[in-house]
Amino acid sequence: MSVPGKLEATIKISELPTSEAVENGWLRFTIDCEGREVSTTVKPKVWKKLTTANEQYESWVAAITGRIGELTPEGFILENPNIQAFERKSKAAKPSEES
Repeated sequence: MSVPGKLEATIKISELPTSEAVENGWLRFTIDCEGREVSTTVKPKVWKKLTTANEQYESWVAAITGRIGELTPEGFILENPNIQAFERKSKAAKPSEES
């Protein structure tokens, strides 16, 4: 007997995707995930997290999480997406040990 669960996906991006406006100011965009197209629609407030990161940080990464929805011929639709964006900081070189 199986137990109920949720199938979610996390997608990481580091470039601002091209978006198109849909009803109520929401924005739709598609991400190419290794040959699979993931489409999602977000509120303007959620989209602003991406545009702010793109403007403020030289290098950034965003994690887009959501529920895997309807399958499409090219991939799937990501439902109820949430976005978190972070500055990508370069790793500091370890100081060399002198003997």
